[in-house]
Amino acid sequence: MSGTTETTETTETAGTTESAEVAESAESAESADEIEVRDHISVPDAEGRPVRGTRRFPMFTKDTARPEGGGRAAPREAPAPVRQWPILAVLCTVGLGLLLTALDAFRVGTILIGAALLAGAVLRWAVRDVGMLAVRSRFTDMATYIVLGTAIVLLALMAQPEPLLKIPFLKDALHFTVGDEAG
Repeated sequence: MSGTTETTETTETAGTTESAEVAESAESAESADEIEVRDHISVPDAEGRPVRGTRRFPMFTKDTARPEGGGRAAPREAPAPVRQWPILAVLCTVGLGLLLTALDAFRVGTILIGAALLAGAVLRWAVRDVGMLAVRSRFTDMATYIVLGTAIVLLALMAQPEPLLKIPFLKDALHFTVGDEAG
């Protein structure tokens, strides 16, 4: 008889537990619209309760964040070219530099291309919303534009024949790879 009594008590306890779980799930379904996030790391779980999340990136992303400063550079009512004037200015300058390079003004054209990238860095720093000129964070965009623009300008100034910029240690570094004697 004692075995039968224990079974009945376990069944009653299980029934109470199940009804409590049903009540909790109903409450969490009602409060699913009102998810509380306690701090920047807490995220809602499947029932909508905030839990401490992980700092790791999710396996599957659902959307992407717009880059910092990736808003329009002009009001929505303006035509598309006006809204994207920063990138158009950089691209037109690069296009002019490529045209000059094709027309046999190599040094001037490549300096203009490097200057366009440096101007892009200045625009990224000075203008709040630069439209499609914003690709990554402001710091990363500026660093990329500055490094590439500076490298292009320096290489254009060092181009042969008759380089405008001579770096003395560069000749010593290349001395071992390129010899004066044909042999």
